[in-house]
Amino acid sequence: MLPAKNIFSYRKYWAERFGVAPFLPMSRAEMEALGWDSCDIILVTGDAYVDHPSFGMAIIGRLLEAQGFRVGIIAQPDWTSVEDFQRLGKPNLFFGVTAGNMDSMVNRYTSDRKIRRNDAYTPNDEGGKRPDRAVIVYTQRCREAYRDTPVIIGGIEASLRRIAHYDYWSEKVRRSILLDAKADLLLYGNAERALVEVAHRVAKGEHPKDIQDLRGTAFMRDAVPGGFVELDSTELDTPGKVDPHPDPYAMVTPSTCETAEQAPDAPPPVKVVHLHREIPRDHPREMTVVRLPSFEQVKSDPVLYAHASRLLHLETNPGNARALVQRHGDKEVWLNPPPIPLTTPEMDALFDLPYARAPHPAYGDARIPAWEMIRFSVNIMRGCFGGCTFCSITEHEGRIIQNRSEESIIREIEEIRDKVEGFTGVISDLGGPTANMYRIACKDEKIEQSCRRLSCVYPEICKNLNTDHSALIHLYRRARQVPGVKKVLIASGLRYDLAVESPEYVKELVTHHVGGYLKIAPEHTEQGPLSHMMKPGMGSYDRFKALFDKFSKEAGKEQYLIPYFIAAHPGTTDEDMMNLALWLKRNGFRADQVQAFLPGPMALATAMYHTGRNPLKNVRRKGAEIVQSPKGLRQRRLHKAFLRYHDPENWPLLREALENMGRADLIGNGKRHLVPRFQPAGTGGTGGEGKRVGRKHRPQKFRTQHTRPAR
Repeated sequence: MLPAKNIFSYRKYWAERFGVAPFLPMSRAEMEALGWDSCDIILVTGDAYVDHPSFGMAIIGRLLEAQGFRVGIIAQPDWTSVEDFQRLGKPNLFFGVTAGNMDSMVNRYTSDRKIRRNDAYTPNDEGGKRPDRAVIVYTQRCREAYRDTPVIIGGIEASLRRIAHYDYWSEKVRRSILLDAKADLLLYGNAERALVEVAHRVAKGEHPKDIQDLRGTAFMRDAVPGGFVELDSTELDTPGKVDPHPDPYAMVTPSTCETAEQAPDAPPPVKVVHLHREIPRDHPREMTVVRLPSFEQVKSDPVLYAHASRLLHLETNPGNARALVQRHGDKEVWLNPPPIPLTTPEMDALFDLPYARAPHPAYGDARIPAWEMIRFSVNIMRGCFGGCTFCSITEHEGRIIQNRSEESIIREIEEIRDKVEGFTGVISDLGGPTANMYRIACKDEKIEQSCRRLSCVYPEICKNLNTDHSALIHLYRRARQVPGVKKVLIASGLRYDLAVESPEYVKELVTHHVGGYLKIAPEHTEQGPLSHMMKPGMGSYDRFKALFDKFSKEAGKEQYLIPYFIAAHPGTTDEDMMNLALWLKRNGFRADQVQAFLPGPMALATAMYHTGRNPLKNVRRKGAEIVQSPKGLRQRRLHKAFLRYHDPENWPLLREALENMGRADLIGNGKRHLVPRFQPAGTGGTGGEGKRVGRKHRPQKFRTQHTRPAR
């Protein structure tokens, strides 16, 4: 692998002379106004173009512009023809294709596989403006528009589908997106390093499919090149005996095959490659590749799928990860190790690029909800070392936190104050994937580079993790002092098990940065589902709540915690959800909305859902932990209903479930009961007049509107 090079140290491309565009062009007229006759690179995205560093196409486009390239944007094209893909002409170097800030299937469908009616990344919140599997569709249209132009894919959809993966929407294991999209190169994760290197090398005449020495890239090969030591993943983490799949069309027994002469027109015998079991001591690690079970194997064998998922996640630390290879038919899908994280100066320079901080003027006065949400917020870091099994942040951004400097963050706050229309003095968020991981890292760089833990905070906080929040406290204080800033809120998810390690931080947060409500995500109360999520127990929540209440009282403020929970996660039983509902009732919480687990591609929880095995532990054919997942529509509805135990529409389903579980004692009209016997008229499918369920209980009225949580 090539060593990491500062992404702003390259000699700029000759087109730098055209200067900086107010917005990257989306039409030929804009190109002509800039004096361009063509684009060097065209980015195709499933999101509306908002020129702000929270939007992938903007940060990538402005970075390439800073390298001297002329970059055009084709946002949310009509994918039913090639015309929209030809609107800017043929790019001189390549197309860059992404589905947008979200996986297109997650964006378009609910966890119950129903089509969403809206899309926060589209003007006026309109749904249906991107296709299913957008990366594949967009790449095909780019090929049809200009057949000989290279296509490079990236973004979260491509990242999470870079190897064979379970697809929840088709309920099958799909091939690497590289094969289905027929792209020349895939960039995964935060791809600035690889993208800048690729762009300059393509400008010098290399073809993207021939660039195979960059971290954070995936591509296809015919075979493993010479010089590599190949390790079988089943030797590194043995799942048990792996028998070859028998050939159903074989006409002779294996013993006959060994002695029979080869017919003249017969295909050549399959060559058996014996893998190295021992690596020579002086062999460089970068010349080692781990062979995962093939697509054909993981497609038909759940144990090998769970095993491959486990191995992929164990090879995600840039300090020690090895290349991975997975056979797909007669092709090898090759994954180079993850990219080296950006340094603080690189992060600063990236966020200091000349963003317009507004949607493209072509959208007029249309409202783009995703832009409205972040227009007054500041991203202070990247990455997450939490490792929650249902989350894609770690797979995409990595476990090592990449921080901006305090000066860069303050400059952005001042820019929001001076440039962003409608600013009233309130910064809506200083955060990122997690609110309080800013400048938190391993105490020892050598330990960090050799670590293979999936989480730095589960099952407990690692003793090598520095949990000092002083840098974040100082940042909050400086941000509040910026002239023109009245309030700085924290809206990103808070890792409360880290926060309780610094009571001073909790006091600072609660006293100055909570707008009445603070959202946190325990996700569940029961140990079974929590252990399969890699989330802390409720003890951490209770300690945080005690600090939150104490400091709120000291500040003379009435403030509330709003906990988030997930229904139907792998490892969750009906009893777990019942106990969660009882906890919610005891604490006075009534959820307005509920979230059911959605198996996203490549997540560890998705491997549990698909295979019934737990990849957090060694995967074995015998004696392995079996994970039960709520899969049927009725059971998933029941788990969601427990979260909304107060909704009369859910009472018939809950009554039936409680009776089947032998917990009819929770049905009644007292405070200790979960659901009442009385069904209000017109609810729960009763129709007509309200009726009693059971003869000994009198009707009782129940409030169904939102109530504030108990303190």
